[in-house]
Amino acid sequence: MGNAVKELREHLAEIHDIGKAIGVLGWDQQTYMPARGGPHRAEQISTLSRLAHAKFTSDRTATLLDAAEPEVASLPEEHDDRCLVRIVRRDYDRARKLPEAFVAAWARDRVLSNQVWRQARPANDFAAFRPHLEKMVDYARRAADFYGYEDHPYDALLEGYEPGMRTADVRRIFDAIRPEQVALVRAIVERPEPRTDFLHRDYSVEAQAGFGLRIAQDYGYDLTRGRLDTSPHPFATSFGRDDVRITSRYDRNGLSEGLFAILHETGHALYEMNTAASLGRTPLARGCSMVFHESSSRMWENVVGRSRPLWEHYFPQLRQTFPDALGDVTVEEFYRAINKVQPSLIRVVADEVTYNLHIMLRFDLELELVTDKMRAADLPEAWAAGMRSYLGITPPDDRDGVMQDSHWSSGSFGYFPTYALGNVLSAQIYQTALAARPEIPSEIREGRFQTLREWLVDNVYRHGRKFLPHELVQRVTGRPLEPQPYLLYLKAKYSQIYGL
Repeated sequence: MGNAVKELREHLAEIHDIGKAIGVLGWDQQTYMPARGGPHRAEQISTLSRLAHAKFTSDRTATLLDAAEPEVASLPEEHDDRCLVRIVRRDYDRARKLPEAFVAAWARDRVLSNQVWRQARPANDFAAFRPHLEKMVDYARRAADFYGYEDHPYDALLEGYEPGMRTADVRRIFDAIRPEQVALVRAIVERPEPRTDFLHRDYSVEAQAGFGLRIAQDYGYDLTRGRLDTSPHPFATSFGRDDVRITSRYDRNGLSEGLFAILHETGHALYEMNTAASLGRTPLARGCSMVFHESSSRMWENVVGRSRPLWEHYFPQLRQTFPDALGDVTVEEFYRAINKVQPSLIRVVADEVTYNLHIMLRFDLELELVTDKMRAADLPEAWAAGMRSYLGITPPDDRDGVMQDSHWSSGSFGYFPTYALGNVLSAQIYQTALAARPEIPSEIREGRFQTLREWLVDNVYRHGRKFLPHELVQRVTGRPLEPQPYLLYLKAKYSQIYGL
């Protein structure tokens, strides 16, 4: 390692540490912070965000990059240092476009907004939340203007979650999968519904968490390097590859939400726990992008977690855990129930076939908001109309309508499309893994996940952010992101379940 790269790494490590301190404060805000602690936490996160931004966008960073670039120019393209300098230069050029005062104010107000959402959602009080939502929309519009864009302001926001992806790319993929998924839904609703009554019996919350954590540990989630807590909206967060935490939420009269949220967040955690140690305390020490992150979480939640082989192994154990609730249920009935296709109000519990329609609705609304074609005040009505159009149902209230997700309360505009794109990528990556290691399904039937996990580590996880998303998709699968493997996966699975 040359002297310039060494100095750059030392400089970035301090910025990384500030960022992780912000992360700890954010985790605590969502899990254990007292209800009235929001204003204090907002100022703390604002201060640290301003300091991290100022240090990263300083002339010192530019000087170090200028010195490091010729030093790494002759290194192989895959070398950690060459990748680090390339990605940090890209991050630096983008971050410099945001004024320091704007970053601090945005960080403070998103904490306050999220705190109001936490109280307004259970109270079904959109009026209380609306002024904060209006602020978050305004911040998103201003951020897009600061960043700049060529074709659409949403491009500037999407870049923060999926570098290189553009609004037109999202539309192209959504236009390809929408008619296929709608046609599949229409075919399925003509078939007899599977039995699901047993999913809504009495399930101890503690036992739900314990059983979900058992599968998470079998997946590879290491409790000496992580923990499971409860939060209003499930999430995963990493403070380093040896401290990766997950949360879930539970319904005592509903088994699926808490259990599959644990499996979803475990997919995120496995990514963070398995980035290469050599990338530690650098901007490369996390997942490549949110589409890649969601491909991991949705794979472990759905492709693996809702598969017949997995439940052939775990269902007898689940029935022993909940004998009163599941004593009259077979593994086949359980498998069909957890894969039942039915338009629903809540995104996080939506089935695989209708899930992307929830995302498309949010994508449509975000485009309207960012381009100032819709006001935040009009969202409840627009949401209800969109739900009727996409899913044929109308939310009874704002709690389970426009306020159901935490993302907008935290200003995360541009995030939602990555869930659907992650679904698409999960099938493409899993298809590639099966071609390389065809024994994976039989091992899953035995409750063994090491082969799949190690393949993902070798091909995806260990690289962190060394490559841009489109580069890593090509490296892993040999082709660009494409919807065909995902559509084939859905049709094969649900044709078998529903006898299509």
